[in-house]
Amino acid sequence: MFNIEEELKKLPSQPGVYIMHDAKDEIIYVGKAISLKNRVRQYFQSSRNKTAKIEQMVSRIARFEYIVTDSELEALVLECNLIKEHQPRYNTMLKDDKAYPYIKVTVGEAFPRVLFSRTMKKDKSRYFGPYTSAGAVKDTIDLIHKLYKIRTCSRSLPKDIGKERPCLNYHIKQCDAPCQGYITKEQYGENIAQVLEFLGGRYDNLLKILEEKMMAASDAMDFEKAIEYRDLLESVKKVAQKQKITSSSMEDRDIIAMAKDEAEAVVQVFFVREGRLIGRDHFRVNIATAEDEGQIIASFVKQFYAGTPFLPKELWVQQELEDQEVIGRWLSSRKGQKVRIVVPKKGQKERLVELAQKNAAMVLAQDNERNKREELRTIGAMNQVAGWLGIAGVSRMEAFDISNISGYESVGSMVVFENGRPRRSDYRKFRIKTVTGPNDYASMKEVLTRRFLHGLEEQEKLRANGVEDSFGSFTRFPDLLMMDGGRGQVNIALEVLEELKLNIPVCGMVKDDNHRTRGLYYNNVEIPIDRHSEGFKLITRIQDEAHRFAIEYHRSLRSKSQVRSVLDDIPGIGDTRRKALMRHLKSLDAVKEATVEELAEVPGMNRRAAESVYQFFHGEQQAAPVIVEEMGAMMTDQG
Repeated sequence: MFNIEEELKKLPSQPGVYIMHDAKDEIIYVGKAISLKNRVRQYFQSSRNKTAKIEQMVSRIARFEYIVTDSELEALVLECNLIKEHQPRYNTMLKDDKAYPYIKVTVGEAFPRVLFSRTMKKDKSRYFGPYTSAGAVKDTIDLIHKLYKIRTCSRSLPKDIGKERPCLNYHIKQCDAPCQGYITKEQYGENIAQVLEFLGGRYDNLLKILEEKMMAASDAMDFEKAIEYRDLLESVKKVAQKQKITSSSMEDRDIIAMAKDEAEAVVQVFFVREGRLIGRDHFRVNIATAEDEGQIIASFVKQFYAGTPFLPKELWVQQELEDQEVIGRWLSSRKGQKVRIVVPKKGQKERLVELAQKNAAMVLAQDNERNKREELRTIGAMNQVAGWLGIAGVSRMEAFDISNISGYESVGSMVVFENGRPRRSDYRKFRIKTVTGPNDYASMKEVLTRRFLHGLEEQEKLRANGVEDSFGSFTRFPDLLMMDGGRGQVNIALEVLEELKLNIPVCGMVKDDNHRTRGLYYNNVEIPIDRHSEGFKLITRIQDEAHRFAIEYHRSLRSKSQVRSVLDDIPGIGDTRRKALMRHLKSLDAVKEATVEELAEVPGMNRRAAESVYQFFHGEQQAAPVIVEEMGAMMTDQG
């Protein structure tokens, strides 16, 4: 038995990481401390300064463990790794796990290439980025190939010069074919130098050259060439406009600011490379027990820069970070050179941080508005339906449908909606076993009986094994049963529930003459509903989903059945030969039209089997399969 009071006395006064566990031994919080003894004790001391979230976390702590480290920096690194591995619910967690693209120039090669890369390695290449748009990176690389005719092949040059013919890019004038020796290493190197200038944001000289070439081509009446230069000129201007100058210092820096509400924060990051803004992105953060911006941004910085391969020389943040000095040392050790964390107080620097904060606030407001609309569409709609029926506590709804064609291959579907959203993992389909012919009521009774009997049996097994709760699709019963029909379907459901001694509300989704929902049938009364309400839209989605799921299952069974009726009824043709015939001849029509000799050539077939197939389609027996196919073509789905 873990005695918290006794274990608190044993804590050392050394730096390290502490790990909090709940009663189920789940890790619920990971933290670091300069002194484990002082930090961990604070959680269990009565204090008015604790927030409600921290109080809630402490109430769930069943035990804790700790790992001693040599320094606070080591504790920070270990804390980052443990948070990433276990994702404790009470830690401030970065929700977005993004991998940013880079442009890689393989300057270590004799004839370098310009490549798209998701990783940044410690090699001889030069990397530009990270960029926030993979599409923009690919467009930029395509533009570079057009402008500077850089090779895209992976040939080992100069060793492989002249060994193979030039590729298509040479013929469409997007490569100077160094693989053929058509351009010297020095000339190619000059092109690469211009590529590096372009990626560094220096466009003025290139824009001037392209404009001069466009005008010269126009003066020479070579309008096709002039249009080509004009398009390149526009593409370069487009790239240049995206990378606006933000600083004259030409430093690499990230500008970080945030906005928050009670449950979530949005952190905005501006990526500045060589003094130019090359992109921006926002990240959603679950703020858990964190209280102020300094704690939230500190948690973000630790999680984000633990996973990104590129570290800028500076971070501009909106306020002092918790453990800022330790975080700065950690970032510097990762980069291999000094990384400064700056809190701008005035001038352009402060305005840029404010701009990032305004962007974060705008994203947060948009998220909240979208969440409100989604909640209205789901939980709000579900509560509206429950309100019409006068039922409280509805979170799980189940709906059933039957599909058949004149009683042929009858099937049933079960769809589940929880909190107004489909829970597809709990969907189930039933093949009708005890009913022959088109009897939807009897089929529905079989489906409902099987569904709830199965659930009762599973619940009994769980209780026998000492398990109190389960989240299986059959063990969890609905708060409301939605029947696709009126009085008849509802009475069938009530009859089944009564036989099994279950008390579950049942309502019918009543349709009008045009097969559109007009109301709900509940407790022998038809309740009209507002067709413009979110509740009505939810009911429609549930009906459509139950019908779709049943129809798809029925079609799959019917398709298999039709193939068997035509081929598997042939004497001497089993599953293996049927598959071989379809694989070799591709279609049923081709099987019908094949000669005995062609059929005998199919792998697995012999002369006797080939004659059997031929006789089946061309002899007296041909009427049976044709009738089946014609039925399949004429029949329509009946839900």
